[in-house]
Amino acid sequence: MKITAPDSNLYTSAQVYALDAAAIASGIPGIQLMKRAGRAAFELLVERYPSPELITVYCGAGKNGGDGLIVAALAAQKKVPVQVILLASPDKYEGEARLAYDYSLQEGVKITRAAETQPPQVGVVVDALVGLGLNVQVRPECAHLIEQINQTGLPVLAIDLPSGLDADTGADHGAVVKADITITFIGVKRGLLTGRGPAVCGQVVLADLDIPADLYAQQDVSYEQLHLIDLLELLPPRSADAHKGNFGHVLVIGGDHGYGGAVIMAAEAAARSGAGLVSVATRPEHIPAILTRSPEIIARGVASGQELELLLSRATVLVVGPGLGRSPWSEQLLQVAAKSGLPMVVDADALNIIAEGRVLPDWPSHANCIYTPHPTEAGRLLGSTNVIVNQNRFDAIAQLQQKLGGTVILKGAGSLVLGESGVTGVVTAGNPGMATGGMGDVLSGILGALIAQGLAVEDAAQLGAVLHASAADLAAEKIGQRGLMATDIIPYVAQLLSE
Repeated sequence: MKITAPDSNLYTSAQVYALDAAAIASGIPGIQLMKRAGRAAFELLVERYPSPELITVYCGAGKNGGDGLIVAALAAQKKVPVQVILLASPDKYEGEARLAYDYSLQEGVKITRAAETQPPQVGVVVDALVGLGLNVQVRPECAHLIEQINQTGLPVLAIDLPSGLDADTGADHGAVVKADITITFIGVKRGLLTGRGPAVCGQVVLADLDIPADLYAQQDVSYEQLHLIDLLELLPPRSADAHKGNFGHVLVIGGDHGYGGAVIMAAEAAARSGAGLVSVATRPEHIPAILTRSPEIIARGVASGQELELLLSRATVLVVGPGLGRSPWSEQLLQVAAKSGLPMVVDADALNIIAEGRVLPDWPSHANCIYTPHPTEAGRLLGSTNVIVNQNRFDAIAQLQQKLGGTVILKGAGSLVLGESGVTGVVTAGNPGMATGGMGDVLSGILGALIAQGLAVEDAAQLGAVLHASAADLAAEKIGQRGLMATDIIPYVAQLLSE
């Protein structure tokens, strides 16, 4: 049985069901697939938690519960103390799940209904309550057991996905198990890696159940994990006779009254990410601070859109939005930037001005833009809310890309990237320490620098999003997550680009 780290492809629940059905049609009995799943889960459990004092398996009545019953039977065979707590009456078990139930009885597993037993105090918990078919609110009796699992304080292994998590969207349905490890089968479901997924799945491990490779080739995969090691290959090596003109000129536009720090962070991130030249167009009051902190940055004070226009001829790419504000000055600058035809990274208040319909009625005017909304900004752009956006982040980013064109990065846990290729990338790097002011400004600077160095906008968005999150992980290793600041990650961006 092959247990691997997740590969790049991500699947919807419908695709996994189709692969399961195709495997059965090819001659692999359904109960054999269930036994493969149960064995993979049991082997992973005893590898991570050797000699557990007790294994408690919470089982629903579907195939997910059947997988859990196989785990219990294998534990009993190995003389590992084990008990099963059933969500449903035994007469609810049918098909392969019934065969698994009978198998566990045959091996002498102690099986009780939830109302007839107490939650475990020791050992390891296996969550096999609800599988990938859940797309409605968790029923109260199931929600009660989910809460019971979470309150045990014991290590939790989730079978296929944590119960209560939507396999397709990453949203939870009222209650969700918080697992330490999730072993998922056949293919990694896209919802495990975004939304609530990263917070509740723990480490995700894939067991492919030896599904024939040709069956995977029949699936049209439109979702993938983004890996830094692969994306770094997009940047060409630098020639020994290179000069700054070979690596573009990033112009950062923003910094209304009181928001000068945002443009400083974006500009520094662009410089550390390899741009040949970086300049800032901002309120005149911010110029001394910029030059004092970063003399490498070309800083220009602009009082109007007309003054900005004079600076555009030298720029390769524009980063518009850090600290931009929503004043008439802000709108003027965004109007002029949008009419330039230059590639743009559009962030922060630039997105809010667009959402309010106060710039260019025919927006977007071109496709060479990267838009970087967080869920609240995405909600405004879609005439919705951040809550609705997070209920289905994949649908939200598809709507945003269709509306705006170019490439969209929907930020958050498991950031999503979607451009004109139609393939949605998922960022699995990153940590909660990134939940602090200025992180988005640093990302925008990184993106601008990558475009300046010649990357297409979608390639720049994928590499930039993963680079940003990976740098934050390195910084958190040294500094810790709590108290991590946006500027802390900038040196690690340069380090990763040099490795």
